[in-house]
Formats: sequence, structure tokens, C-alpha cells
Amino acid sequence: MADEVKVDVLPGPLLELGEGPHWDAESQSLYYVCILTSTLHRYDWKEGKTYSASIEGSTYASFVVPVKGRRGEFVVGSGTRLVLVSWDGRSERASLGQVLADLGGDEADHRFNDGKVDAQGRLYAGTMLAEDSHNHLEMDGGKLYRLDGGGQIVPLKSKVHISNGLTWSARTNKLYYIDSFAFDIKEYTIDAAGNLADERVLIKLKDDEAATEFIADGMTSDADGNLYVAMFAGSKIIKINPETAQVVQEIPLPVAQVTSVAFGGPDLDVLFATTAAKELSTPQEPPAGAVLRITGLGTRGTPMNEFVLPSTA
Repeated sequence: MADEVKVDVLPGPLLELGEGPHWDAESQSLYYVCILTSTLHRYDWKEGKTYSASIEGSTYASFVVPVKGRRGEFVVGSGTRLVLVSWDGRSERASLGQVLADLGGDEADHRFNDGKVDAQGRLYAGTMLAEDSHNHLEMDGGKLYRLDGGGQIVPLKSKVHISNGLTWSARTNKLYYIDSFAFDIKEYTIDAAGNLADERVLIKLKDDEAATEFIADGMTSDADGNLYVAMFAGSKIIKINPETAQVVQEIPLPVAQVTSVAFGGPDLDVLFATTAAKELSTPQEPPAGAVLRITGLGTRGTPMNEFVLPSTA
């Protein structure tokens, strides 16, 4: 039986587009980004304090994942590139390092968005049309990619509008994926090489005739395999049972734009939610753009995976 759900605001800056939460068990810290200012942020659980850093030479920072065995190094989505970034977690500046992959000029109008690492240390990350792009005719020009241990970037899916939430369910052993403007959550079988198969729509999040659009954004799962989906413009997180394809809980939040979610805390029983204050029609008081800490859900997450650096790096 879950305790009473409680929502608190973490200390830290209010971000235009907070995203990419990743709980790092080793440092007992929550890392996250502001995409549009290309900044990294770290909430230190023990200190109860948030540290922030700008990334020199980067225009966007869409996600941040620690590199396995290389403390202070992270893989970050930066525009059309996947890059290594060095940061001590306290300084006000982070250093841009090796470029692991670059989509090149053909994808210049796009940028990486959400990214997540699987149990084998492979990075799955997708793209969308960048905010500074003028090519609005290619709204479905995004793709989903996989970066393998050999350093090769492999396209897995095309015709994507906004590549977003990714998670794996312990209950079904499937990958779940969100293209925000498809207004659904898709399910995939993953083979040994990390390729997608058996695509099917798990659940539709918008009826064809519905006027209201709740846009699915970031996603995570708990140890029981339930999915938790941040609803951008929806002021809530929804919990989905992937076996029944039913929404089994709604968690209301005091912000309009909920961008992503991740379990963390010493016992992995805290759900963190990043939010945004992007293009709000009317000024909104805090906590728009803050990170929210949600407790009392009566469930736990699983440890998040670190990126295994390609052998060629």
C-alpha cells in the first residue's frame, strides 16, 4: 500500500527546458540538463545542493549519462553529435571532449533529444527538428539511433517527429519508446544485437477525435516493470501497466510542462521529475523549470545503466 504521495521542489535553477534525469548511485547524485542553454546540473543528495556548469563549445545538451569506469566523464547529446564531456560535478564549466558520433550536414536541421543506455551499455538516442531550424517542412525527419560498443551509430527507426522517452520493462523484457507527436507508446522486442523488432502500439494517448493533446515526453520504469510517463502540457505523470496496457495511476504535479522522470535516492524509491518553463502563454511562478521530488509511491526503480565507451574511443 503506497503512502501518501508528496511532491517537493529541489533546490536549483529554474530551467527553460530541464531534461534527461539520471540517478548516479556511486555519487548519490541526480544529473540532468537544460537543453537550450547547454548546461549540466547535479543535485547532491547528501548535501541537498545543486551544482551547475556550462559546456564550452556546445549549443545543446539533451541528455547526460556517466561513462562506466571513467569517473567525471559523461556522454552527452549535443546538437547532431554524441560527445564526451568532462565535469567534476562542482565547477561552473565542463569540458567538451571527443566526438563519438556526428550525424553530419545532412541532419544539420536536427538535434539529439532523449537518450538512454541499456543493460549492455549501448546508447539509444533519437533526434528531432532543432529549435533554431528553419526547415519546418521536415517535422517527421527525426530518427532513433543506437551507438554500439564498436563506435558505430546505427539508425533503427525513421519518420520520427520528436524522439523522446525510452525504457525497458522488467515485467515484459521489452523496449518502450515514445515519439511525442505519434501520441502513443510503442513496444519492441530487442534482439541480441540491439535491433528493434515486432513493433506494436502498446497504448494510444490521444483519441483521434479528442481536442486535448497530452504530449508524452520522457519515461522510466519501476522494478515491477510499470511505466512512468511525463506528460508535457499535461501537469502529471501517468503510470502504465504494460501487460494490460492500462493507465493505473495519475500523479498530478504543480507545473504544466513535465519533461522526464527517473527513480533515485539511496533506496531508489524517489521519483524525480524534470520540468520546463518553455513558451508558456502566461508567466508562471516557480516551480516551473524546477526538478520535483516525488515520494510515497510505494515502489522502487532499478539502477540506471552507464554508457560503455566504444573500444575505438
